[in-house]
Amino acid sequence: MRKELFRKVSLIFLPTLIFMVMKLLWFTYRKKYHFIDEPIEGQCIAVTWHSELLISPQAYRKLRKKQKTAAIIAQHYDGELIARTFNFLGILPLRGSSRKGAKAVLISAIKALKDGTSVMITPDGPKGPRYSMSDGAVALALRSNLPLMIVNYQANAYWQLRSWDKFVIPKPFTTLNIYHQVITLNDMQKDMAKE
Repeated sequence: MRKELFRKVSLIFLPTLIFMVMKLLWFTYRKKYHFIDEPIEGQCIAVTWHSELLISPQAYRKLRKKQKTAAIIAQHYDGELIARTFNFLGILPLRGSSRKGAKAVLISAIKALKDGTSVMITPDGPKGPRYSMSDGAVALALRSNLPLMIVNYQANAYWQLRSWDKFVIPKPFTTLNIYHQVITLNDMQKDMAKE
């Protein structure tokens, strides 16, 4: 009962606090952008690893300020925190994951894509294995004929949590090397596309 009450209260205050910390850290970083491909206009399937969620959504928003975007976010407490935090970035939540609510969230993602919205996915979420490519991002890209936009980064100095994804928190005032790549999967088989 006490844990449930704590979670309800924390969902009111924590997303605002998390977002403020995210933005404060973001402003301290020296950012170097590396474009493996030219930035694209319009819709895409945006992909980043689960361990990079502190920075990659902010980098995505920097690159695509006006693109309407929704993110597939798991249906658990941590997912709710992420969903409410992403709202501050103008990224709408689509709730579900490969483990729970997969069919419903896939239908929601397809509807969002038909609406002109880009969809953001962490293909190794919600519980890993770390850096593994699940079917979701590839299936959506193949079905919609949209490119994958990959945003990753490396920090010169960072803390790393002991969570399954080894979540990364770049230290204040460090340099971030942010990488942008676009991959088109047209006419590929799913296994080859995942590879």
